[in-house]
Order: sequence, then structure tokens, then C-alpha cells
Amino acid sequence: MIFTDLPLYKTIQSAIAEKGYTHATPIQEQAIVPILEGKDLLGCAQTGTGKTAAFAIPTLQILLEERNKGNNGGDWSGWKKQGVKCLIVTPTRELAIQIDENIRAYSKGTGLKHTVVFGGVKQHSQVIALKRGVDILTATPGRLLDLMNQGIISLKDLKIFILDEADRMLDMGFVNDIKKIVKELPVKRQSLFFSATMPASIVGLANGLLTNPVRVTVAPVSSAAETVMQKLFFVDTPNKQKLLRDILLDRKIKSVLVFTRTKHKANKIADFINEIGVGAAAIHGNKSQNFRQNALKDFKSGKIKALVATDLASRGIDIDQLSHVINFEIPNEPETYVHRIGRTGRAQNTGIALSFCDATEVGYINDIQRLIGKKIKVDQEHDYHVTHEMSNTQRKRENYIQNSRGGRGNRSRDSRSSGGRSSDRSERGVRNGRSSKNSKNSKNSHSERTSNRGRGGRKR
Repeated sequence: MIFTDLPLYKTIQSAIAEKGYTHATPIQEQAIVPILEGKDLLGCAQTGTGKTAAFAIPTLQILLEERNKGNNGGDWSGWKKQGVKCLIVTPTRELAIQIDENIRAYSKGTGLKHTVVFGGVKQHSQVIALKRGVDILTATPGRLLDLMNQGIISLKDLKIFILDEADRMLDMGFVNDIKKIVKELPVKRQSLFFSATMPASIVGLANGLLTNPVRVTVAPVSSAAETVMQKLFFVDTPNKQKLLRDILLDRKIKSVLVFTRTKHKANKIADFINEIGVGAAAIHGNKSQNFRQNALKDFKSGKIKALVATDLASRGIDIDQLSHVINFEIPNEPETYVHRIGRTGRAQNTGIALSFCDATEVGYINDIQRLIGKKIKVDQEHDYHVTHEMSNTQRKRENYIQNSRGGRGNRSRDSRSSGGRSSDRSERGVRNGRSSKNSKNSKNSHSERTSNRGRGGRKR
């Protein structure tokens, strides 16, 4: 489907052309027309499929048509007196900001007003923007409810409700907040519901929101985009930074997003990249909102070449021209791998995903390859290549070590980390070849830290 074939106002068509869009992506092709027809929609689409444009473009068209219905010789005073007409709820600050930026681009020249509200910062500037009048509001659940309870946001005039990243919303514990928000919505409305996965809990939530929805499914999470070239590097843990250095300095990398499991590791790797003369910043939950926004701005402008991020902090990083993703640490959930590499190869561009695998991560790679249905090509053209194919004896030993040290607990913590509760403890997971002496030292250092905290020492 070509965008110029769609029944859209010229201002929207111009904005789309300015973004360089010509042909619709599969999710856009399936979703835009039903949304324009006023139907509810249940969309299953992963990050990087063009989902934001799929709901934003028809939403803008609908709002302009509604506004122009009441146009009396150019008098839009009645429209302006109304409250929020479209509400987009999303789980994270970064994603909310990114959606609002896209709304700004697509609505250029339309006169429609938009803003974004999220927690972690003072509400003063957000309240000022709301009081000036807003047609399209993008919000995170907590701040939205706060402002609704204060009487600052009214949803009585709402025409379109959009719930994005619903599966992440549930993972992060926002389900009760969503139910409270939905209770305040007008019964007569159009609702759009998007999620990367569709487990029973998500379907149940959708059934309570939607009326006879059109169902669209594109690119299930088990698939990686064909535009992403994947490579696997077998490397021992002590050599991962050296390999990263060689890649960043020797290869033509315009922009790179480096993934780690923990906040502590993200800081460490960002510092290392800066030390070798490549601009970098770490973004994660411990960084202030202003820092994260400035880091993302510097990254998009090219002021810095690398962002180092935990999985949750990367939500909302939507850069069409991102050339590389590097998995410095392999995620323990195979679906997370697909989400990570989906940050590159977007908008019909090609991308490259490089993964560094040490001996303790071979099992994770095997899980990933089973999920995506193919082997990832191994790159041996580097100075640190090792063979990580474990024998049955080694595998049994690794399983024994993981179980005896709470491997399941570590896995659980890692899972929570990908949901935004990253812990430095998860980084201290199983390391290949760790001796009983090292285990003893680890226990001693833990006791020492506990003792220090008892004396008022700072927990690291």
C-alpha cells in the first residue's frame, strides 16, 4: 500500500512525505484503514514494525475531520473548549516521549495540539501545557492518574483511546492503573489496543476494552526482521571489552546501541567506550529523566556514537537510522533478544546485530536460535575467538552450579531486570570456572558489605 493512495488531508500527506515514508509497513497496511473507518482494533505487533505511525496517522485524520465538522467559517472555538480528544497510554517515559515526538512530526501544519506527561519530573511544566489546551495526550499511567485526581485532566470529551505496549504494561504492574483509567473514559469512544504478545491475560484485558475489534497480527515476537544481519562472537568474558573496542574503532559504525543486563554494567561499559575516544552515555532507571532525554538527544544528533542501555531503558528508543545493536551480554529470555535487535533494521533500512557470547551464555544462545528458527552465523574473524560448544559433562556441571547457587533465583531477577528492576546482583551470576575459593571470597565480601552497612556504610 502506498501512502498517497490513502484518503488523508494534504497536511498529513506532506508530513508523511517529509519523514520519507512511501510504502506502508504490514502493520500500517492492516491497521490504518479499519481505524479510519472508526473500528476498534486489536493489534499484535512487536517493536520496530511501524506501529506508532499505524495508529497515529489515522488518528490525526479522524481528529481533523471531527474538528472541521464544527468549523463555522474558520471558527474552532467550540473544538478548542473541549478537553483531550485522544489519549495514548504507554508504560515508560522514554516511549511516551518518543510517541509524542512522532505525533509532532505527523501533525505538522494541522494545528492540532499535543503534549506528553510522565512521572519522575516535576509536574509544573506539564500542567501549564495541559491548561493551554491539548487535543492529543500521551501519558504514562501513574502521572496520568495523579493529574486526573487533581482535576487537571478531563477525559469527558475523549474520542479515541490507545493502549500501547500492553504486555509490558502488565509486566510492570500497571493493570490496576489501566482499569482505573478506563473507568473514566466515555462509553462512546474508539479504542485501539497494541501488544507485542497475546497471552490469555492480555486477551482478557482487551476484551474488557474493545467492542467487536478488527484483529491484526504482524511479525510475531519469535521472528527477527529480515533487514537485520545477525552475527555471533564466541569470546571469553575478560576479552569482551577488547572485542568491543576493536569493533567500535575498526568498523564503520555510525550509531550503536549496546545492551547489558544490569545498570552497573551499563555504567562500566559507557565509561570504557568514552575512554577509548568514542562518545557514549549509559541510560537506565537510576539516571535522571533529564539526563536520559539529553543522552538520547545527543545520540540522535550524532554528538555521541553509542548508547549503553538496560532492556527497559531502551523502550522508546526509536531511531530509523540506527546501524548497529551489540548484545554485550546475552539476555536470558530469548524474546528479549528479538526485542533488542529489533531496534535496528527499521523503516526498510538494514541493520546489524552483534552478540558477544561467553561460555556461561551458550545455553541462552541455543534458546534464542530455537525461538528464531535458525542458527546465527558465527564470526571468527577476530583475535579473541574461542570454542564454546559445551560437552554433556560441562553442561551438567554448569546446571549443577546454577542450581546450587540459586540459578532459578538469578533467572527470576534477570527477568525482573528486563522489566525495569535491574539489580547489580544479577550481574554476579554464574561465571565459568569459578572455584570454591572464589565462592568463599564472594561470601566473605558479602559479609563485609553487610557489616559495612551495619556501620552506616553505603551499599554498592
